[in-house]
Amino acid sequence: MSLIKQLWVAVILIMAMAFAASTVTSVLSARHYLQQELQVKNIDNATALALSLSQLPKDPVMVELQVAAQFDAGHYRFIRIVSPQGQTLVERTFNDPIEGAPDWFIQLIPITVQPGQALIQDNWKQYGTLTLASQEQYAYKSLWDGTLELLLWFVLGGVGTGIAGTFLIRLITRPLRDVVGQAEAIAQRRFILIPEPHTPELKALARGMNEMVTRLKTMFNEESARLEILRKKVNRDPLTGLAGRDYFLAHLREAVSGEQSGGNGSLVMVRLPDLHDVNRILGRHGADALLKDIGRALYASGQGRLGQRAGRVNAAEFAILCPGHTTAQEAAKDIFECLTRDVLPQWQDRIHDLFQIGAVRYTRNQNLGTLLSSVDEALAKSASTGANSYEAVDSANTKAAVPAAAWRTLLTEAVNGGQLTLNFFPVVTGDGKTALHREGVVRLKTDDSGTLLTAGDFMPMAAQLNLTAPLDLSVVKLAIEHLQSSSGDIAVNLSAETIADFRFRNALASLLKTYPEVCKRLLFEVPEYGVFRQFDAFQNLAHSLKKLGCRIGVEYFGQRFAENDKLADLGLDYIKVHPSYIRGIADNAGNQEFLTGLCKMAHTLGITVVALGVETKEDLPLLARLGFDGATGPGVT
Repeated sequence: MSLIKQLWVAVILIMAMAFAASTVTSVLSARHYLQQELQVKNIDNATALALSLSQLPKDPVMVELQVAAQFDAGHYRFIRIVSPQGQTLVERTFNDPIEGAPDWFIQLIPITVQPGQALIQDNWKQYGTLTLASQEQYAYKSLWDGTLELLLWFVLGGVGTGIAGTFLIRLITRPLRDVVGQAEAIAQRRFILIPEPHTPELKALARGMNEMVTRLKTMFNEESARLEILRKKVNRDPLTGLAGRDYFLAHLREAVSGEQSGGNGSLVMVRLPDLHDVNRILGRHGADALLKDIGRALYASGQGRLGQRAGRVNAAEFAILCPGHTTAQEAAKDIFECLTRDVLPQWQDRIHDLFQIGAVRYTRNQNLGTLLSSVDEALAKSASTGANSYEAVDSANTKAAVPAAAWRTLLTEAVNGGQLTLNFFPVVTGDGKTALHREGVVRLKTDDSGTLLTAGDFMPMAAQLNLTAPLDLSVVKLAIEHLQSSSGDIAVNLSAETIADFRFRNALASLLKTYPEVCKRLLFEVPEYGVFRQFDAFQNLAHSLKKLGCRIGVEYFGQRFAENDKLADLGLDYIKVHPSYIRGIADNAGNQEFLTGLCKMAHTLGITVVALGVETKEDLPLLARLGFDGATGPGVT
């Protein structure tokens, strides 16, 4: 039972005891007063009637008539005249049951009054003794009515006190609720600060917890900053700040074969024809300045274009991954215009032949060596064309672009017609022996032959058409259906565009409330770029889903590491590290050091760390030593 409920129980018990004590005191006091009044009435009435009878002739009929008249006019239980010899001369008695109060009340609170007595004289002789007792029925009725009125006032007072007490208790316990909320947030791996209350006891507690949270956040931020420096040192070209060769090739490999990547894209290569000649003409510092200018221009060309990334792959070669361009010609032209506008005017008077550009189109699961050879051929053709030129090669077998209207029809029918399916991939523990959960990846049936499109093939177009919300909701429904007929846990992906959709969040919450038994087995994950692009929306979604018992994670983690200080407020259950850090990990000591620090930092917050894109089972022992709790990828399927 909560402290607030216990406090209310104590208040109710105290009020009930106070009412009982006040009721008993009031009733007993009223009974004592009524008994005294009845006692005085009995004595006065007996004296007055005896005096009246003493003055009358002692004719038995007259005496009896006088007694009868008094009995009928008043409210008496009995009137009796007894002779000195003990003979009853006259007697009138009221034998009807008492009304106006329940029997149990009469038995519980009896009213006991001594009858009044007086002597009746006949001249100088004693005629008899008069004894009478007033009727207690009206006393009981008055006592009962008073008790009911007291109870009514107590109820009304209790209601008023309850309303005022509720307000006061809420006001008094607000700091306590804040402290409890902070403790619950910490238990959910959300580290928040609260204002210090004025109550001394709670103020000390809140201050201690705030200091703990502050120290933890400071430690987390310092470690994040240290790891960000290490990450850049390991994976960035120190001169230009672009991705290094190994880091870029890992991204290229993920783009060509990854589950979330599109079916095709373009690879652009920029080459300085003769770096030695550049160094001779410009000198070392001048050559470095030129390379930095090219790096800044290529980095700027990818701003606002999801997935576009530039890297320095050799001393005089830069590569740009362009998944968003529809043709290699378009990608090459874009890079050409960027360099012509931002770099060429400053250097052309000293370096006439500044760059050569080659671009090729790639398709899903294309051999990486073949792709790099093709872009080298495009560069060679560009060199033969002349100074500062570009050459683009679009594959002849590249599929024609599907119109937006056709995509809308296809995706709408897929949602309504059950053409979406889930493929499941295992996520295993570090030793590779135990399953943590299965990742449910959406597939789209495009025809009767069973051709399936991956999420990377159709989700970008769904985002453009604002259709990600119904697709994601259908995926969740498929996962729930599977959970109802199988064991284990399932993780599903939510699109970056979907998490900001208020109607989707309401529909998802309503759906999950219908199936509370599967919520603890259902995991939701969002790509890292979507988390930081819609951070407030993701934070609200994460909190609402965790209240329903679901678990929350971030996939493709590690690309925006400098912003990870925000993650301390999310209460994440797990993160899945980007494959670019995992591929070739055995030969990359720098990434090993970075990932060890990342795992330690995540474990400090109670977050499970999973490696994405594991290529061989031989990497699993190493990943476990680095601190990974789980792994998934081609090497563990």
